Amino acid sequence: QAQLVESGGGSVQAGDSLRLSCGASGRTFSSYGWFRQAPGKEREFVAAINWSGGDAYYADSVKGRFTISRDNAKNTLYLQMNSLKPEDTATYYCAATRGRVSTQGLSYGYWGQGTQVTVSS
Repeated sequence: QAQLVESGGGSVQAGDSLRLSCGASGRTFSSYGWFRQAPGKEREFVAAINWSGGDAYYADSVKGRFTISRDNAKNTLYLQMNSLKPEDTATYYCAATRGRVSTQGLSYGYWGQGTQVTVSS
């Protein structure tokens, strides 16, 4: 059975960095995405990447600060988050699909359980 497991979340100060990881097992996925959801808000797209890593997409709010990458040999997805801001506070979810890369959550059929990121000012 396919499974995604995120790790790397934590509590940091504004301006700090974190790297999230998402380990996949049970299936090979073509594309991955990172999404986040803050309390009282809807889930939002953060970043997405295709199989080769040659196509990556970012939300405007994280562009230039976050970098998505993947290691296919390790079946692992990463999200390097630099210059974190309090508004980045949310639960971050890894999502995967066997289809094309997408910025839409509905395109992803597999989701992790989430990892909490808290950024204080």
